[in-house]
Amino acid sequence: MKSKIYISAFVLFFVSTFLYAQNSSAQVADNINELLKDDYFKSTQISVDVFDLTENKPIFKKNEKLLLKPASNMKILTTSSALYFLGPEYKFKTTIWINGEIEDSVLLGDLYFQGGFDPDLKYENLEYLISEIKQNGIKQIAGNVCIDKSNLDSLFWGEGWMWDDEPSTDFPYLTSLVFDDNAVSIISKPGQSIGKPAIIEFLRPSNFDLINNSETVSNGRSRLQITRDWINRDNTIIVSGKINSTANPDTASISVFNPHDYFLFLINELMQKSKIAVEGDFLLQDKPETSKLLISLERPFSEVIVNLNKTSDNLSAEMTLRVLGFDSLKQKTSARQGLKFIDSLITIIGFDPNKYRLVDGSGISHYNLITTELINEVLKYFYKEKNDLYKILYESFPIAGIDGTLKNRMKNTPAEMDVHAKTGTLSGVSSLSGYLTSKSGHIISFSIFEQNYVRSSSKAREMQDNICNILIEGI
Repeated sequence: MKSKIYISAFVLFFVSTFLYAQNSSAQVADNINELLKDDYFKSTQISVDVFDLTENKPIFKKNEKLLLKPASNMKILTTSSALYFLGPEYKFKTTIWINGEIEDSVLLGDLYFQGGFDPDLKYENLEYLISEIKQNGIKQIAGNVCIDKSNLDSLFWGEGWMWDDEPSTDFPYLTSLVFDDNAVSIISKPGQSIGKPAIIEFLRPSNFDLINNSETVSNGRSRLQITRDWINRDNTIIVSGKINSTANPDTASISVFNPHDYFLFLINELMQKSKIAVEGDFLLQDKPETSKLLISLERPFSEVIVNLNKTSDNLSAEMTLRVLGFDSLKQKTSARQGLKFIDSLITIIGFDPNKYRLVDGSGISHYNLITTELINEVLKYFYKEKNDLYKILYESFPIAGIDGTLKNRMKNTPAEMDVHAKTGTLSGVSSLSGYLTSKSGHIISFSIFEQNYVRSSSKAREMQDNICNILIEGI
């Protein structure tokens, strides 16, 4: 008799749990649909795909097959492809080669810097490399000091990038030898007296011309503009506008045109500082096959992916895309070579890459066209099939209210700390895709694209945040 009671109790518990889950999913769908009745969506498109990974079932879908611009959600495809095909321990290498022999501290030949697409190479790394040249017994170079940029094709921008986005650091010039994000940082301070130009200083030594038409004023807000002569593809820095005499020092960064020239200038400066004499010239030149490796500076992808996704770093994404192609070719690569690997990942998860348009790795281009269904399928695949890689991908995403591009979003809401997701923003485009943990402990994957709105993206982000809160509260 007792066994029948136990069985009945178990059946009752199972049925009630099942019905509760069904009801909660239906309620979540109703709440999202109610949100999407907002007049905002009369002119703005939205696509949503939500999946309960814990229960292995879909939660909500709307326009999930609609082709839209992903903005920086494109980085999910780039980084997941790199994790899959390269692995987290893949090494970005910046190398120094010599073509000649070292005799009595003199290199009887040429020295070559070769880039390996490391997007995080900084001034401190360059100082280290110069010091290592000396540690390897070289105090004088009888030949030339060269940059070998042969690992990358000649296209310095991505397909479909906008010409008038210059000189923002979000649209850097591309090269296999990256340094300080291929940008220059400029410090501005009030002039020495009223009416005088602002004081302009470069954070690093520079060889850039400066045109300073600014003015220091006694009252009013500072409205200082710092740019460069980007229309003429020139690195002349142009400063205009007004700066209040009580303003604090401020730093602005702008992209550098032809970053190889700047890199060669800095190498020259650092070699002089380290007292390494160079008899020849500083120039662009491919290393001969007879060259010998002298120094290698390595950085694992597990480090690169964090800055890439947390801060939505476009340069890191483009370098990652190109290294995908370079790792297989071991010779000059391009964006198209890297995109073949993203196509392969799309095929592996069971989708047809010919149904989408992919042209870059960062999502800057307005030519990219994908679906929330595709993004969510990648997120699901990594969670279910590649758990070790899923953890790295998950931890690289910004955390709501905590860090990265989500630092100031969803604060003091149920979603704070429980959403790990990649943001995306272009003119008229906003996206958010990733993972969240509901109040009941369910892991949810989701993708939200919004497109075709004008002015601020604040309303689009508000809608994304609201959907996240509905999912966390309701599942």
